[in-house]
Amino acid sequence: MNDDSLKFLLIGEAKDRHKIAVRVHEGAGPGLFWLSGYKSDMKGTKAEALAHWAQAANRACVRFDYFGHGESEGTFTDGTIGRWFADSVAVFDACCRGPQIVIGSSMGGWLALLLARELKQRPSRDPSSQTGEGRLGAPASIAGMVLVAPAVDFTEELMWKRFSPEIKRTLEETGVWARPSQYSPEPYLVTRQLIEEGRNHLMLGGMIETGCPVRILQGVEDPDVPWQHAVELVARLARDDVVLTLVKDGDHRLSRPEDIERLIHAVMEF
Repeated sequence: MNDDSLKFLLIGEAKDRHKIAVRVHEGAGPGLFWLSGYKSDMKGTKAEALAHWAQAANRACVRFDYFGHGESEGTFTDGTIGRWFADSVAVFDACCRGPQIVIGSSMGGWLALLLARELKQRPSRDPSSQTGEGRLGAPASIAGMVLVAPAVDFTEELMWKRFSPEIKRTLEETGVWARPSQYSPEPYLVTRQLIEEGRNHLMLGGMIETGCPVRILQGVEDPDVPWQHAVELVARLARDDVVLTLVKDGDHRLSRPEDIERLIHAVMEF
């Protein structure tokens, strides 16, 4: 496979079948597996920087766009946490081999933790039983995790619980609310389906065990994911090797040159 080659992975069944855009760079392990944020894609600043670093370091790197994002098929407003999580699992299984550093930004941090839980619940896998691209080499596993402003349970904790009665009424009556965005002139369309389906994947109600070291980068000036949210997550990761780095003047994206440097250094720990 060519360096950083674009391919399309067909996943899902029946009417839910769709093509997911994936970029793969072959290289040494542990590989990098990138999970973007809500309404973000694999061509964002952090994803591109990690891909360039991986190529320079001859490290494997896989990044992709969720259903309804970037170059993948689908309508954004038809997406849910469950659907985007299913995309993440499918790409991880099909395109990654051996130990991986899972790097999740914002919503991608939530999906990264869901992925870790999914893998821990699986029975031991025999490499010889792999099918498709995953059949070559050892099955993919998580050797470490780097989370940037992890928005765990954001549909409930950072959206629904903070919405005004008027916004909740709009969602309940029309099924959608146009949320103003400071990152785009166009508002984000938040759907009732996103909120309701997200409740099937909440994690902060109990302990979270990833089974791997976790590094968290969090901006103190983040208007979308408060730094206290990251502290709450750390409290739920009591059994893991966790380091939380608070960036005093950091925003939500943490995409400045100095933030990118911190991100790459965190990845280099593994």
